[in-house]
Amino acid sequence: MPEQTAPYDVLITGGTVIDGTGAAPRRADLAVRGGRIVHVGEPAPTATATTVLDAAGLTVTPGFIDLHSHADFSVLAMPDAEACLRQGVTTLVTGNCGLSPFPQAPDEGRDAAGPGTPAGGRWYDLDAFAAAVDEARPALNIAPLIGHGALRTAVMGTGRAPAGDAELASMRALLATAAAQGAFGMSTGLIYAPGSFASTDEIVALAREAAAHDLLYATHMRDEGDHLIEAVREALDVATASRVRLQISHLKAMGPANHGAVDTALAMIDTAVRDGLDVACDVYPYTASSTRLTSRLPDWAMDGGPAALLERLADPETHERILAGLRPAVGRTFLPEGVVLAMMGPGRYSDRIGDSIADVARDEDVEPAAAVLNVLAAHRGEVMIVNHAMAEDDVDTVLRHPSSAVASDGWVLHAPGDGHPHPRNFGTFARVIGHYVRENRVLELADAVRKMTSLPASRLPLPDRGTLAPGQVADVVVLDPAAVTDRATFADPWQYATGVRDVLVAGECVLRGGEVTGARPGRALRRDAARKSPIRNRGTIAGRPA
Repeated sequence: MPEQTAPYDVLITGGTVIDGTGAAPRRADLAVRGGRIVHVGEPAPTATATTVLDAAGLTVTPGFIDLHSHADFSVLAMPDAEACLRQGVTTLVTGNCGLSPFPQAPDEGRDAAGPGTPAGGRWYDLDAFAAAVDEARPALNIAPLIGHGALRTAVMGTGRAPAGDAELASMRALLATAAAQGAFGMSTGLIYAPGSFASTDEIVALAREAAAHDLLYATHMRDEGDHLIEAVREALDVATASRVRLQISHLKAMGPANHGAVDTALAMIDTAVRDGLDVACDVYPYTASSTRLTSRLPDWAMDGGPAALLERLADPETHERILAGLRPAVGRTFLPEGVVLAMMGPGRYSDRIGDSIADVARDEDVEPAAAVLNVLAAHRGEVMIVNHAMAEDDVDTVLRHPSSAVASDGWVLHAPGDGHPHPRNFGTFARVIGHYVRENRVLELADAVRKMTSLPASRLPLPDRGTLAPGQVADVVVLDPAAVTDRATFADPWQYATGVRDVLVAGECVLRGGEVTGARPGRALRRDAARKSPIRNRGTIAGRPA
């Protein structure tokens, strides 16, 4: 055929193609022209290409889509995203757990911005944030969600007050604007202030707005420990009341007393799907989480943000109340030996990064709950932890479930750096292939690839990514499944994964022969269906135009 004999931009020859659909691997060549795949099969012997990649003995897959990241700001500071490229990741979904960099009110603080927030820069809507991403020219793509915590902060600040009709109308107007500008969904972080202050009715009202624009609703649920099942029920109740498409983020069960509860949670998801709801989940392949240390505190302690917390910690009576609220979790969902100080700014405990709360408590001869408050007070409430409290059997169970996508929950995109971050930043996708496919045989390789490509693409949706077929955007990975390895560990996290040889983003080689090329063809993606929606009046924020 003429198309087969015409020059290609890239021709990948001799590889075993896993197309992302879950279909069995097959021997095929893949050709790219103009940033898109134009052929998957056996090109004519006379086919030529500007770049030929010999993939004999290797596997060719779609680029991996990280459905849950917090790289909103770090992609601007680390646009090369080498930690992602070396795992085969070509698209990051940002704005998760209710934390997104937009919208911001003109006088808004940065409490809701999330990990990796740099000084300076404000984005009042998705268009402004996307422009900043495009100006940074990242090596991979960003698919933004809008965070409920950011909506609430823009409209109401960081306090605990319930949202009234006027505040809900403003939040819904801002959400509608984000949908019209191309957001892929809305997220909540119901374990974090200010999202934790929201009632179920508030979430339902916003989920109805999201459903009206066919946006995905991704939720870090209100509890992942002793009240996991109640939290799953709340998420399903929101989906039932709003008919929104629901994504349960990083499904897990925290604390030994709750291990095994993921079986019940998954059964509830299956029942909801049979009843007609659109529900799925995602998971990272580790038995430790990573989050802010403040997330362990009682909700009311964060009313008003970190500055208000510091005032409470300085008051003896309120300090004791916070201690009393924290103590019941110690030994259940908060295991002092397993809570490791990961990242924090200068202060009294800076040299304790990598140590556990139990280590600090022993050295200071205080109870673990008191050690938590001491660390928070010394570092202005801004402390990241790694929390070892999950079970390997639970991770296996969630990974096996047909609806679960793989996601990192990470934000560190380049090594080396400061602190002691979770190894998921560097190894999530490699770990699934190396540990859960090759070593433990929890998954077959084709299904693992599906969970990292077409499944997350279908959730957003990104219809022209996530599979290898003519017409799809040429986000492509060439890897050696026998060699892919996550080298990052909890003890030594700053190590890139190995075994991924080549990565294409929109047909350009960003990793070739195992080395970054310096090409940065990524951009902020927009949801086309959302951009066709009419833009509503943007409402007001605290009496001023939004």
